[in-house]
Amino acid sequence: MIDRVRMSPVSCEFISSNNGHVHFEGESGLDAADVQRLIETPTVTETNALQWPDYLVISAVMSVSVFIGIYYRFSGGRQRTAAEYFSAENSMGILPLSIAMMASHISAITMLGISGESYIFGASIVILYVAGGLGIPLIVYCYLPVFFEMKVVSIYEYLEKRFGLYMRLLVSTANFTETLLLAGVMLYAPSIALEVTAGLSSTTSIAVIAVICTFYSTIGGIKAVLITDIFQGVLMVVAFGTLIGIAADNVDGGIAGIWQIGREGGRLDFTEWSFDPTVRYTWWNLLIGGMAIGLSFFAVNQVQVQRLMAVRDLKVAANALLLCGPFVILLGALTCFTGLSLYAVYVNCDPVASGKISSYDKILTYFTAERLSPGVIGLIVSGIFSASLSTVSAMMNSLAAVALEDYVKPLHRKLGIDFGDKKAIFTAKAFTFVNGVLCLLLALLLRTLGGLVVVALGIAGAIGGPILGIFTLGMFSETANETGTSIGMITALCICLWAVFGQPKPQPLMLPVSVEGCANSTIAQMRLNSTALPDKSSYFYLYRISHIWYNPIGLTITIIVGYIASIIIRLIRPENNIEYDPSLFVPFLAARIRRRRQDAEKTTGSQLFVLEPSHIR
Repeated sequence: MIDRVRMSPVSCEFISSNNGHVHFEGESGLDAADVQRLIETPTVTETNALQWPDYLVISAVMSVSVFIGIYYRFSGGRQRTAAEYFSAENSMGILPLSIAMMASHISAITMLGISGESYIFGASIVILYVAGGLGIPLIVYCYLPVFFEMKVVSIYEYLEKRFGLYMRLLVSTANFTETLLLAGVMLYAPSIALEVTAGLSSTTSIAVIAVICTFYSTIGGIKAVLITDIFQGVLMVVAFGTLIGIAADNVDGGIAGIWQIGREGGRLDFTEWSFDPTVRYTWWNLLIGGMAIGLSFFAVNQVQVQRLMAVRDLKVAANALLLCGPFVILLGALTCFTGLSLYAVYVNCDPVASGKISSYDKILTYFTAERLSPGVIGLIVSGIFSASLSTVSAMMNSLAAVALEDYVKPLHRKLGIDFGDKKAIFTAKAFTFVNGVLCLLLALLLRTLGGLVVVALGIAGAIGGPILGIFTLGMFSETANETGTSIGMITALCICLWAVFGQPKPQPLMLPVSVEGCANSTIAQMRLNSTALPDKSSYFYLYRISHIWYNPIGLTITIIVGYIASIIIRLIRPENNIEYDPSLFVPFLAARIRRRRQDAEKTTGSQLFVLEPSHIR
């Protein structure tokens, strides 16, 4: 076994545990530079192209989504009103809505990325999903009642009533840009992993997902989107179950063996309670960050709130959201256990360390191409496609709703032009189609400019916390005003974007892997041992903070700075202090405001009664 590698300009010496020495001198044809190139350059791995059973399965699965779109185009109200197109005429039930929300929560990036994170950093990331579920009661009793009271289509209508038109347009535009970028990334990212490991052209996979998604989203409206999400969510669960089952069959001891190997490899260590914000995953950052991320996604996200408004009343929406929590935790746990299962399969020959793939995001598709049979590969690829479809279709529909409600309708009202239902539904479908084309073009652009993926995902991480902070300030504080809240948001965005894009950043400390069982174990061990991590303390502190903290940091800065700035603005310009509609605040604060105003009216009425001459005795 090779313990380490010693390299010099003229020789490379392998130091083995049995004190044996092997020298590669320049005249032998392999000098230090050659070895370094072998270490740094991933080995090219041949991948088998998809076979006809795979294409048959993929075609059948994709056809279901198409048929659902066609069915809802020609059934019910036939998408003739904006209410049916964007809110399904409030006809959705608890169970289908909860499953659909779960499906849109797990994107293809999550499916591939979280399994890779669990593989190399351990399964503790599952706490993130549990923490997200802990925030659901707060959404049910605080945020959701405000939106239902207003009966909004675009959640940014709230910001105009609470703060003003400029705040609505600012946040709406920022979120529109973020969502469009993310939708493009959701189309692009899985295609790269599939191209490298399954031999499926990235252009083909992008085009398939974009065309199908645009088709059923455009003609079927949100009801088609929700029903296809249910089908796609079930398919994702089946895909994960299949992967875990086949992995267990490849490991001695099955599921118990996977658990044992994971424990021995440090993948089941849940004892990290450090308060250090630079540690990648701890109980504290996963609990706090998970709850903040969950609130950002379910409480103040246009995609999810629009879905929750597709039911008849607040009680049904609350029950659907409460049921969705366990579903999300279940799918998150399956994703993490899939990563753990793949670690157990490759415990003696890590594909990244041996140079067979370039990153752990591709570990799931690599296992699929290497170990699964034709037809089953098609099922897993369909599951990845479904994860993209469920997320991107929801984004397309919500983008159309935002464009119609925040820009087109206000513009028509300002110009005094009539904008009836017939014109609204045509415009909504046109926007959905255009959004689909934009997502397709953006994904193809990302295909040639892959670095933009980091930018797009970084923006999404940096903007979620400040947006949550804006809505939280508006709903929980009477003091907050437009100017003060804007200052808080801008401050938070600057710091979060600085943290996201500031360079250089230290490489994360990964859990150990092995290449002892690889066929080319000598070179693989050289590649593994040559990776030396620099001292993290030499990096700027903000760049070392775990990415899990970005959302809570943005939320906290927005609230603190926004609140203090609002107080200062109220003192400087007291003439702008106004009384807001109580329905714009969370229920307990709204009730307190109403009682206070009622008491004030009684006091005023009593004083007027005493001062009237006819009542003076």
